[in-house]
Amino acid sequence: MRKLSPRECEGRRKSGRRGRKGYAEDAKDILMKFLSRSLRTLCVLCVRLLCLAALVAAPAHAKDTGKIFVSSEKDNAIAIIDAAKHEVTASPAVCKRPRHMQLTPDRMQLYIACSDDHRVLVWDIAAAKVIARLDVGEDPEAFDLSPDGKTMYVSNEEDSALTAFDLGTRKKVFEVKVGGEPEGVKVSADGKLVYVTSEVANVVHVIDTAGRKVLKNVQVGKRPRRFLLVPGGELWVTNELDGSVSVIRTSDHTVQGTINFLPQGMRREDVTPVGMALAPDGKTAYVGLGRANHVAVVDVPTRTVKGYVLVGKRAWGLAVSRDGKRLYVANGLSDDMTIVDTAAMKGIKTLKVGRVPYGVVIDD
Repeated sequence: MRKLSPRECEGRRKSGRRGRKGYAEDAKDILMKFLSRSLRTLCVLCVRLLCLAALVAAPAHAKDTGKIFVSSEKDNAIAIIDAAKHEVTASPAVCKRPRHMQLTPDRMQLYIACSDDHRVLVWDIAAAKVIARLDVGEDPEAFDLSPDGKTMYVSNEEDSALTAFDLGTRKKVFEVKVGGEPEGVKVSADGKLVYVTSEVANVVHVIDTAGRKVLKNVQVGKRPRRFLLVPGGELWVTNELDGSVSVIRTSDHTVQGTINFLPQGMRREDVTPVGMALAPDGKTAYVGLGRANHVAVVDVPTRTVKGYVLVGKRAWGLAVSRDGKRLYVANGLSDDMTIVDTAAMKGIKTLKVGRVPYGVVIDD
């Protein structure tokens, strides 16, 4: 074998170094490309995970769902109805003896007074579940909200009191003693006054929310139940045992008149009005006549009865659709709800909604 010269040995050493360097550079390029692709894949995965987390964490929203809610006193549940299909879609159990209900100002949640649980529940419409329980005092009958939605005013039958409840802190703010068996509650448009009925004393208490005291007691008919504020500065209150509505002028809280009801063929003692509802234009009021099984249709400006609509047994809670075309009536003794065509003044369908239905609320 030929012996290499010193020049040839040096050349081969340089060639070997160049080869090893080339291999190292190639390996480095491959590694960098792999890391770059992996980093891009990881970034895409992270973005997708963040988006998914946002979707999961974001609260569900519901508004104008087209759902009707009816409280069932004996079933301890609420019936949920599809207004377009006129079908009951669910009847979840919520509490003991649910009665009065009202939407939150943003229409995302529903407050439900549970008389035998001594609480008001907060029902999330989108999530379809109870998300809070408010300890508002013994036997809450009815309630109304302040104009800003921050305070709930509740009638407590057992305590003969009106309770002001802060919805932010979830604590009682104050209490005002009133007559026996308070029920109906209505807050004035400016939030300065709260009206409360006393079924035993046959009066409407006018309460100053700032002074936290009764300003005036307005004598009305026998067993006053519910309120309706109508255009022209009038507060209407149903008198269950007088078969009438007393009209109170809100400027001085004096009774300006009485609207009497008596559908043809009905006995006067069966006319027991409780629930009322106002058409969107403010020109027509609907009054449920209890055991008379009718709803009275009243022209608000003239206070005259335009007619009566036959519904189920013991017409109680009422609600009008936003377009004014439909009236929904909870019938407490026939365990159903009547859907009324307001233009035709005629019931068009009846749905079973649970035992002893009480209140009706529409999210439309």
